[in-house]
Amino acid sequence: MTKKIEVFIREEKFEEVKQALYDIGIVGMNVIEVHGHGRDGGVTLAWRTGTYKLDMLPRYQLNIILSDHNLERVLETVRKAAYTGQSGDGIIFVYDVVDVLRIRTNERGADALRYDDDIDERRKKEAKPVNGGQSGKVRNR
Repeated sequence: MTKKIEVFIREEKFEEVKQALYDIGIVGMNVIEVHGHGRDGGVTLAWRTGTYKLDMLPRYQLNIILSDHNLERVLETVRKAAYTGQSGDGIIFVYDVVDVLRIRTNERGADALRYDDDIDERRKKEAKPVNGGQSGKVRNR
């Protein structure tokens, strides 16, 4: 199964989140500048002349499609990179994706999601045994 995550984060955390995702091998994503508010309904700014309610705050929305087995690693990576501990850090929605079709190649499913040096390629490289599978131990006879 494939998942789609929609990530809403603070503007100032975007580069940090993007770099953290690239570092683990997430190379494909869409980014949209959005405005909105969550539970707090925005912020109140105080000026000498009074207060002003700013209820539609600027945020970034990241859309990422990934395999189920990568979901928890990606969620934790985003959570750590976007975290400030303050209200308004963001939210992540997770959806099931029924199918994926790459238009240019007509690839479907997991094949349509593959990129050079992506998270799955890196996982394969990490899983390869060192020394051609030899443990380096001498067997007693």
